[in-house]
Amino acid sequence: MVVGISPDPVKAQAKFKTKYGLPYALLADTEHTVAEAYGVWKEKSMYGKKYMGIERTTFLIGADGRIRKVFEKVKPAGHAEEVLAYL
Repeated sequence: MVVGISPDPVKAQAKFKTKYGLPYALLADTEHTVAEAYGVWKEKSMYGKKYMGIERTTFLIGADGRIRKVFEKVKPAGHAEEVLAYL
């Protein structure tokens, strides 16, 4: 199963899912509860300005609920192929 989680509200996620024709569920983590639990809500910096945001990360979780592999600082281009190659 594939699940996408982001801090964006449900409405924005629905628009994104439709725009890109995504076949999997997107979950809204507007309070950053899941992001903080998984350690991906981090301080970031752009043009010298610091802010809090998501560090794109993919977690492969086994049927037993245990994390099997973590892909950190993910870039969208080529990432699906990287995950498939690992699997």
